Amino acid sequence: MRQPASPRDIPPPLELECLKALWRLGEGTVKDVREVLTENRHLAYTTVMTVLDRLVRREAVGRRKSGRAFVYAPLKERDALRRIAVKELVDCFFDGSQEALLAFLREGPAEPVAAPAEEDRLDTALL
Repeated sequence: MRQPASPRDIPPPLELECLKALWRLGEGTVKDVREVLTENRHLAYTTVMTVLDRLVRREAVGRRKSGRAFVYAPLKERDALRRIAVKELVDCFFDGSQEALLAFLREGPAEPVAAPAEEDRLDTALL
């Protein structure tokens, strides 16, 4: 079995949300990114700044000085991260087989497993 992507390859949820905001904006300041993120939830300016700085250290985002502010831009492309995420999904849940993933997707949602009939269940009180 192949090794899954390293934890460093796929950003944690909040970092991914910041990347998504930057993909949407093209580039932006902490304030710009925060405005996009706070459409759905409240986040402090300093939280967004910390997450963007983390993304700079991971080389997922670049920044340049513009006046007194930094302007951030994504360095990783959305499709590149999608490929990494799908590869991890295939490696971890489908033993590295893309065909198995495609077959699973073609099948549609699995039928819920019915609870065993009363007479078929073990009496847990005896165990």
